[in-house]
Amino acid sequence: MPSSQRAAWRRAIAAGFVVDVAVAGLLSLLVYWVRSIDQRVVEVRDTLRAAEATTAEAELIPQVADGVDAVLAEGLEHHLFLGRVLGQVKK
Repeated sequence: MPSSQRAAWRRAIAAGFVVDVAVAGLLSLLVYWVRSIDQRVVEVRDTLRAAEATTAEAELIPQVADGVDAVLAEGLEHHLFLGRVLGQVKK
């Protein structure tokens, strides 16, 4: 076999090896991304289940809202009272 053909074969083999390494790297990257997506899907599923459990107690929301309104009303009364008292003291 002439040396030019032998050199061409060596270049072809080297190019094939480079392509094989590149394909293996890209496939590894693809596998990593798929695993990452799978893990995140599980996290989203768990979050949705937790949200479902949280909203199962939604009947408590109006009771808590009434309590918060009562606390805010009480705070407003104290604020108005102190404003009147401090207004009289400054005069």
